[in-house]
Amino acid sequence: MLGILASPAIAELLHAEVLAEEHVLDTPYGAPSGHLRVVLLGGVRVAAVARQGEATAFPPTRAPSRANVYALKQVGVTHLVLTDEVQSLRSAIRAGDLVLADQLLDHTTQRPSSFFEDGLCVQVEMAQPTCDLLRARTLSAAGAASSPFHPRGTYVCVEGPSWSTEAEAEVNRRLGADVVGQAALPEARLAREAEMCCEVLACVVGAGEGARAALAVLRAIAIDLATHPTGPCSCQRALDHAVTTRPSALRAEVRLRYGPLLARFFAARGAG
Repeated sequence: MLGILASPAIAELLHAEVLAEEHVLDTPYGAPSGHLRVVLLGGVRVAAVARQGEATAFPPTRAPSRANVYALKQVGVTHLVLTDEVQSLRSAIRAGDLVLADQLLDHTTQRPSSFFEDGLCVQVEMAQPTCDLLRARTLSAAGAASSPFHPRGTYVCVEGPSWSTEAEAEVNRRLGADVVGQAALPEARLAREAEMCCEVLACVVGAGEGARAALAVLRAIAIDLATHPTGPCSCQRALDHAVTTRPSALRAEVRLRYGPLLARFFAARGAG
């Protein structure tokens, strides 16, 4: 199932789609930022959470990222699109454009960046932070966009809630960043720990049609995934070489806390 962590503009548009289910979930990390809604996009079931709440009640820096991703995992999401409204650092990337970011820079300082804490050590590979197979699907769906589409880009995530100073923006440009946002991290890291295929679909703020173009791309992705299911992907086996704690050493309460995240890992080792 496709999942969406929705920026405010995308969340508003998704509310106009046909609602198939609504879940009020709890997680070991607290409640998600809003109800998990399963909507029909192009007739396909898609799970979505409004990152900043139904009424955009809190900034991205306070979003319960772990609860959001965990909840999406609970309902069976395998492919996750992180949508965000960003600012451009490049003259070639203009208001309303869509950017499919393939690299991330983390300038956050206040957010828990992992599901796994006491009782379990997990170190996932993040050299390529987004999924190549999901990227290919999205690029084929990009024709549905009415806005200019940039197939690659480096996204720098800042803590917020304010945007960068001119000096900070210049430093980020020199580091190779193309857009600046406040949401995609730690979400992308958490998605990798949850063994989801993940990508970042960013819309440059300043033009009203960008979000609608992004929704059209999301609809095309959902239809493509439903029509042509994906084969094996390394993202969905991310824990195979990342868990350094011996399974036999895990306490019962640790197994319970991380249950949905580790179910495949344990099953593959006959240690369920």
